[in-house]
Amino acid sequence: MTPKLLSRITPPVVAVPMTTSSAVRLSLDLVPGHRGLVDGAWWPYSRNAGVELPGLIAAVDRLLGRPVLRVGLHADVWDGVPRRIPARGRQVEVGPSRSADHRLIRLSVAGMEHVDLLVIPSGTACVPAMDALELAVTCAGRLRPVDILTAVHAPVPAGPPCAGARAPAEVSFLLRSEIP
Repeated sequence: MTPKLLSRITPPVVAVPMTTSSAVRLSLDLVPGHRGLVDGAWWPYSRNAGVELPGLIAAVDRLLGRPVLRVGLHADVWDGVPRRIPARGRQVEVGPSRSADHRLIRLSVAGMEHVDLLVIPSGTACVPAMDALELAVTCAGRLRPVDILTAVHAPVPAGPPCAGARAPAEVSFLLRSEIP
């Protein structure tokens, strides 16, 4: 498939459509050596961890080419938090986050440092959520999660779907990598 841009994204951020059983709205900063307050963002459809985490784990496994081993989250802001999530022949442990910020989810990935994702509230309208997905990868980790959400005026009540919204089977990723 040919990469296509989502919303007002400027290089080096590209969106790569992929197909799975459900769409995952995710952004990751894949530039080597970039470590900051956030490594990307995730916009789940609900607060139900048992429903949302399998898609996130599968997407991150595929994008990084390495398995997610553990998910750390703040259980007080999620519903239906399981202890383990089945994922491609393994069980991914789900436990409390070591992060002080309840807006983050921490993924422990085999052979690399953890990945901290800003969780965009599921009820956020499309435009601010897409802006937050973009800002999380273009700020190079210099902004705190609360600053990203404040900058895009999220959370806000759910709005109408994005004009030209993708088909339900398409996965939307925003990736920042070393692309000229």
